[in-house]
Amino acid sequence: MTYYLRLLERYRSQGILVDTNILLLFFVGAYRRSLISSFKRTNDRFKPEDFDLLSGVLKSFARIVTPPHILAEVNSLSSQIAEPDGEKFFRAFAQRITTLSKEYVRSDQAAVTDSFPRLGLTDTVILLLGARSYLVLTDDHKLAGFSESRSVDVINFNHLRQAHYSGRWVD
Repeated sequence: MTYYLRLLERYRSQGILVDTNILLLFFVGAYRRSLISSFKRTNDRFKPEDFDLLSGVLKSFARIVTPPHILAEVNSLSSQIAEPDGEKFFRAFAQRITTLSKEYVRSDQAAVTDSFPRLGLTDTVILLLGARSYLVLTDDHKLAGFSESRSVDVINFNHLRQAHYSGRWVD
């Protein structure tokens, strides 16, 4: 069993906290998988097969955790989806939001931490929530490295998909 599988198994019942870009991939792919290749916020980072990998990972978790900060960022990025998909996407987005576990960290509490000047608001909130015993899933190299340095378990989605596509990780 690989390192990734051990981490995924360890947090299966506790929950996974999904960072902005990865959650955007999930929402776009869940709405319409083919949109991943044409939407400017996902087409340069992800392939439709990445959505399949992500969906397989997320469905095994009891909880998908998100703070309002990430939902606001996903909402903002999603607003660039052109019609006729825009309104339909947001209807699907609204339904899927209800399936997520919302966790809150006050912005003023995040702002006084030593990580805030280095990471900013959203990533500091992710770090604080990850420290509450959630696995963090991100594609942000800086956040992943900082999380590891603080003993917060994190998987960089770029490493996960590289392992998956190379055959070193089997789902």
